[in-house]
Amino acid sequence: MNIDGSCFCRRVSYSVAGRPGLSAFCHCTNCQRLSGCPFVHTIHFPAGAFRWTHAAPHEEYLDSYVPPEKPWKTRFRCKNCGACVMSANSKVGQCSIWGAHLSRDDAGKIVDWETVKPTAHIFYGTRMLDVQDGLGKWEGYENGSRRLG
Repeated sequence: MNIDGSCFCRRVSYSVAGRPGLSAFCHCTNCQRLSGCPFVHTIHFPAGAFRWTHAAPHEEYLDSYVPPEKPWKTRFRCKNCGACVMSANSKVGQCSIWGAHLSRDDAGKIVDWETVKPTAHIFYGTRMLDVQDGLGKWEGYENGSRRLG
């Protein structure tokens, strides 16, 4: 199974093979500041499952940013539209993509939603708003931190 996505202008595109190891709504302050939103739908995969599918050389279309406080994380965004499309974490050998960038069907629904739908809210302690949706709320990562609700 491949999960495909792209930036807003579609100049940058990617494909991820397999099923995600984590799919959650992230309320961490980094995601809030990078997206300008209260939370994002983050989906994690092993780094080796990810590949760029836009024209090579891929770097020609991408900017990258390494947060000084987390030098093991590299965020990639489209040089044209500015959308953040992927984050690579060398510390744990994983990458993350955001659900809003995934391919959609003719009705505007995310393709393979059942595979990628979020199962929890993570870093909920730094939330900007309360969410009442029946999903578990976690202090950090799901099943790896204290459950808040």
